[in-house]
Amino acid sequence: MEANLRWVALTAVAPVAWGTNYFVTHEFLPADRPLYGAALRALPAGLVLLTLRRQRPRGAWWWRSAVLGLLNVSVFFVLVYAASQLLPTSVASTVMALSPLTMMLMAWPLVSERPRTAHLAGATIGLVGVCLMLLTGAGAVSVPGVLASAAAMLVSSFGHVLTKRWSSDADVLASTAWQLTAGGLFLLPVAAAVEGSPPAFSTPTLLAFGYVTLVATALAFAAWFTGLRHLPAGTVGLIGLLNPVTGVLLGTAVAGEVLTVQQLCGLLLVLAGVVLGRPMHAGRRDSGRAAGDQSRRRVSA
Repeated sequence: MEANLRWVALTAVAPVAWGTNYFVTHEFLPADRPLYGAALRALPAGLVLLTLRRQRPRGAWWWRSAVLGLLNVSVFFVLVYAASQLLPTSVASTVMALSPLTMMLMAWPLVSERPRTAHLAGATIGLVGVCLMLLTGAGAVSVPGVLASAAAMLVSSFGHVLTKRWSSDADVLASTAWQLTAGGLFLLPVAAAVEGSPPAFSTPTLLAFGYVTLVATALAFAAWFTGLRHLPAGTVGLIGLLNPVTGVLLGTAVAGEVLTVQQLCGLLLVLAGVVLGRPMHAGRRDSGRAAGDQSRRRVSA
């Protein structure tokens, strides 16, 4: 049980970091360079992790890294960057909270993890909370921004479950580094062709990119993929609900966004969903089922 709690705590680093990423991107990074913003977030993070784990892809991991790099990095980062510029911090982060249910449904056919009743209940309560936080009626909401955020949620959910399916035979830090590096390399030529020369960076912009690269990308993705290795996808998805909680609280405390009573009720429901979806007595059973599924996949392969 203590081991499971440690994995949960480590995994929680990712959604908290991603929740802060919306604010940093919206406030400090150039709004008109989403491709360069995504590339300069991914490639340095991948290179940092490669210096920590000096391993090259082998066999199937060459093309797996390319596929996961496109899903989890290239496409995802561009969509998140666009959503961060088009939406308030609270709205952008709450849309991503739809991912727990999406991950559970995708994990069922892809990694043979049947959604638990408690996980589904927690995801449903969390979604109600998300709706309360999102549907505040406080001004117009950018439809392209919501669509970009929803697309990012779908792409990343599929990519994360696919990572769980493939990652049993690879070192977590190494495979994370390969994905980030591949995604960044895909983005650089596209950014140069579409957006021209790189933007000029002020000191605050450089510091913001440093935070986004090291904390919200390298550290966050390593923690997230480690959690996917040791915990069921449904559990990891519910931990991801800390993303909108962080975004809303940060938007209130730092960005001056007003936290209404409706949003507060929604936030409390999201937290209740996380707690309800994480029954402590089920931790070992979930981990055992995940390990058994991975063993069966290795045997069948």
